[in-house]
Amino acid sequence: MIMRIISLNANGIRSAGRKGFFDWLPQQDADVVCIQETKAQEHQLKDDELYYPAGYHCAYEDATSKKGYSGVAIYSRREPDEWVRGLGFDEFDVEGRYLEARYGDLSVASLYLPSGSSGDERQQAKFRFLDLYYPYLQACLDSGRRFILCGDWNIAQTERDLKNWKSNQKNSGFLPEERAWMTRVKDEQGWLDAFRELHPEAEGEAYTWWSNRGRARENNVGWRIDYQLATPHYKDAIKAAWVYKDEFFSDHAPLIVDYDD
Repeated sequence: MIMRIISLNANGIRSAGRKGFFDWLPQQDADVVCIQETKAQEHQLKDDELYYPAGYHCAYEDATSKKGYSGVAIYSRREPDEWVRGLGFDEFDVEGRYLEARYGDLSVASLYLPSGSSGDERQQAKFRFLDLYYPYLQACLDSGRRFILCGDWNIAQTERDLKNWKSNQKNSGFLPEERAWMTRVKDEQGWLDAFRELHPEAEGEAYTWWSNRGRARENNVGWRIDYQLATPHYKDAIKAAWVYKDEFFSDHAPLIVDYDD
């Protein structure tokens, strides 16, 4: 049976709604939808059925550190056996960066890694997150559970993953330390990059984020920083993967993957 999972950094769930995301969603036949950067508190959404799509069990994990910041959500056709909120990292859980839905031995998570683009303080926080998250990822593998981790990882791993790689080698998101970390996650731990499993050489069609400056989107000067990483159980079960670009709901594009589950 095919399981379709969509991941999108909405850059504000209400903004994405105004741009037609919830009109588009019912046509996608998605089993699980993972949203990042909701930038809302659930009490601001609960009186509007738009943010609780028909046919889905919906959960939001908000930032409590400040309003209008971060936040993740999951919409699931099947009611999860359990919701897991946060990673147990006190510094980052208050920023609403992780929500996991558990179905038997399968976990699907919506993940929003910190960005370091606003300055060195946030870059150091990003490095602290990566230091904490690497052993957490290993523990997920060691548990024997099946995991699909969806979200904005804020790292472009290789030169194929962004247009202007030469000029971005000293910028957050393409720093050598970040790229090495992502390479270790995939090559040493064995996590599967669902899109790359099917499209190992793809470049421009793989981009999922574009700057709002200049004419980046029009000229496809983008980055691939949104991933669905899966445990090795899915090695032969990733059947289709693509980035939807016919409509724009955010500065990111939806990443859609079909798994044989």
